[in-house]
Amino acid sequence: MSTKPFGKLEPVNLREYWQDEARDFTNWLSKEENLGQLSDTLGLDLELEGVEVWVGSYKADIVARDVSSDTRVVIENQLEKTNHDHLGKVFTYASGLNAPIMIWIAREFSEEHRRALDFVNENAAPELQCYGIEVQLWRIGNSDPAPQFKVVSSPNEYTSEIKTDIAAGELTEAKALYLDLWIGFQEYCKEKGTTFKVRKARPQQWFSIAVGRSKFQISLTASTQNNRIGCEIYMRGRNAKTAFRLLSEKKKEIEAKTGELDWQELPTKQDCRIVRFKYDIDVRDRSNWTNAYGWLSEQAELFYEAFSPIIKSLPDLGEGEDELEET
Repeated sequence: MSTKPFGKLEPVNLREYWQDEARDFTNWLSKEENLGQLSDTLGLDLELEGVEVWVGSYKADIVARDVSSDTRVVIENQLEKTNHDHLGKVFTYASGLNAPIMIWIAREFSEEHRRALDFVNENAAPELQCYGIEVQLWRIGNSDPAPQFKVVSSPNEYTSEIKTDIAAGELTEAKALYLDLWIGFQEYCKEKGTTFKVRKARPQQWFSIAVGRSKFQISLTASTQNNRIGCEIYMRGRNAKTAFRLLSEKKKEIEAKTGELDWQELPTKQDCRIVRFKYDIDVRDRSNWTNAYGWLSEQAELFYEAFSPIIKSLPDLGEGEDELEET
């Protein structure tokens, strides 16, 4: 039995590190690594669109986009206990920016405000989805404080996805199959352990994994029509071609780790991808899923190890947030 001593977690006053919500906490949260931590907590894939965004005569703290669902997100920050003022702001900003996903972050949630978010999630999801998050700081002894996000209210993910597609008349047999496939992949990864963060499963052909920089992601794919699964680096946005060229200069270094890949610049499209497929996999046959999960997780690990450090080290591509437009 180990006799080594353990440290004691101690809470830290938020105001010791973030004196002002707008200048300090909002700016901290807008940084890619911190927005990534929030993404990991919620199972979303958040990408920054803007900070202190005007909504009429008011300003929304953070506007982001959930890349996996291509949905706008409003984030409202509060370093104190929740109040009615910020509750009103959440819905005002969401309606003004047409953002159906709302994230309210506070030091502490009152029971009344938690129930208010639960009420929306139970009665208005999936059209509206509300997340209530408590932010905390912890340290052990004299260590630097570590931030932690605690979810106190959220929509039921599986129910929301099902209701979305039923409402749109789009819950096809194939989409239901994909949803089950990726939920199973989530469970597989949790059981086996991975170096990458596992995000939310959706009823679609792809499963996204963050690589540590906006406009880039690992996409795992499955196709019932082509009887194949795949793993790829996907680059989005107006600078995707530049990113593809820069990664191509590292092709030899990358493929030394991954093996030969298919480099697809997609000249008629804005986006680019670098992909590997595995054929002769009948995705409709659930008895194949365990083997498929093994291949997909193995490839995701290889891609993450080979691409993530290089992608993070790429020069500034001018991929700053695009001007916000009404959607």
